[in-house]
Amino acid sequence: MFIDTIPNRTSPAAVLLRESYREGGRVKKRTLANLSKLPQVLIDGIAALIDGGKVTGKREAEPGFQIVRGLPHGHVSAVGGMIRKLALDRTLQGRTQVERRVRDIIEAMIIQRVIAPGSKLALHRALRPETATSSLALSVGLVDVAEREVYEALDWLIEQQPRIEAALARKHLVAGTLVLYDVSSSYMEGRCCALAKHGYSRDHRPDRPQIVYGLLCAPDGTPVAVEVFEGNTSDPQTIREQIDKLKRRFRLAHVALVGDRGMITSARITEELAPAGLDWISCLRAPQIAALAADKGPLQLTLFDERDLAEITSPAFPGERLVACRNPALAKERARKREELLQATERQLARIAGAVRKKPAKHDATAIGLAVGAAIDKQKMKKHFDLDIADGRFQFKRREQEIAAEARLDGIYVIRTSLPRDEIGSEAAVAAYKSLALVERAFRTLKGVDMQVRPVHHWLGHRVKAHVFVCMLAYYVEFHMRAALAPILFADHQPEARERASIVRPAEPSAAAVAKRTKRHGADGTPIMAWHDLIANLGTLTINDVALPLGPARTLRMLARPTALQEQAFALLGVARPRVQ
Repeated sequence: MFIDTIPNRTSPAAVLLRESYREGGRVKKRTLANLSKLPQVLIDGIAALIDGGKVTGKREAEPGFQIVRGLPHGHVSAVGGMIRKLALDRTLQGRTQVERRVRDIIEAMIIQRVIAPGSKLALHRALRPETATSSLALSVGLVDVAEREVYEALDWLIEQQPRIEAALARKHLVAGTLVLYDVSSSYMEGRCCALAKHGYSRDHRPDRPQIVYGLLCAPDGTPVAVEVFEGNTSDPQTIREQIDKLKRRFRLAHVALVGDRGMITSARITEELAPAGLDWISCLRAPQIAALAADKGPLQLTLFDERDLAEITSPAFPGERLVACRNPALAKERARKREELLQATERQLARIAGAVRKKPAKHDATAIGLAVGAAIDKQKMKKHFDLDIADGRFQFKRREQEIAAEARLDGIYVIRTSLPRDEIGSEAAVAAYKSLALVERAFRTLKGVDMQVRPVHHWLGHRVKAHVFVCMLAYYVEFHMRAALAPILFADHQPEARERASIVRPAEPSAAAVAKRTKRHGADGTPIMAWHDLIANLGTLTINDVALPLGPARTLRMLARPTALQEQAFALLGVARPRVQ
């Protein structure tokens, strides 16, 4: 450790506290603190301490250096660095050069949502010096943030959402590309929000009102736009807004929408997608597949004798290509699950039949029917049983022919698309539909411990929308961070090395991914971590206020020395290593 004086022709020389270290056989230097603003007597005292001398004075009985406060800083610096690398800070501000403070508050929301998601009041506490849990306020340059400013920033953000989403679309979507789209929902706290309605709950909370939101992603899973709807909005009803967004706001002349079978229905294709000139990739429902597989239909099992993929046509779907796929692993899993559900239903029905046989006089047809209905609806197996219910009598048996007919189609699914073969091949169409798993991963991140969309405590509809948009922007940053940090995360960072027998079969993890899971460290000995563990590890790189023992009470700001893992994380992210401002 030494003091280095850097001359400047037009300004006073800069006095830096620096240290030397060795990396890869080379000697390098790094700055620990800037001492330029300290009195010369203090600089001389620090130099004496470094040289092993003694410094005397009125405070000689006190410790030489004392850490007044240390704040977690590394994770804040990493997320903030990625925001700047992605130019998201400039995207937020736009061309109007809005007040920088508003943009800084939004940036603080995004960073906090990645490192420690919580309420807006929790963000306000995190920005106050006396209750700060990280260097967030210091890093974004915020001082004395009022609670109202946080909510005013949300109000500004929702007004800017169309402009920000259009900028993201220009960056990640081009004409002729595929756009992934899916819908999810989250329950609400309270009953005052106009958007909160009772509907189909994916959170298994039918007792709570909810909101519905649809997420548009680029083909690689990068989130681009999000839309919030009332909680009782069905999935197909959200398509119209996405068409308007893609055609009018994003100005994409030719785009293909990829959505699941419950989203892109035949009615939506006929009434909305086709008239708007959009192409689509989706999947047929089970009854439609069964109709294709009926006697002398275009879908015959002999198509899969040589390969697990075959392209067919049907007059029921004019102008569309149908790609039939068979997944043997999926067929085995569906057969296992069906048998378990059948057996569970039989056990319930057998108990009811036994009770009726013991005391038939106490069981009329109505009472038996209610009990049987409750039991059989639990496993959704009614279609597979014949039921004989009368006063004092109940019998049941499996519908073996229907079960066998359903089993014949286990593992078979059919992709439907309007794209011609010269634009997308059969395997590429299947891969595009399977990429909807990337949107599902986004929803898991948004709703899980990463972003925590729920619980939603806002009452005003526009602030609920702003809250969801902040979560999407935070996921946008985390998505790119995870991709960059994949070599030191439990993630498959070598997907191109996978060996797959067919596009319709489950992809095997690469050798590198298997090695990381088993050995828990990389080939170079670097520890492999989960995402949250790595973020916590980066947080241990603290920024410290250090009191000096000389003269009047003075402090300087010093950064803790990063570990080798932290150095590697910042190198992988491609952002500058944390430094003292």
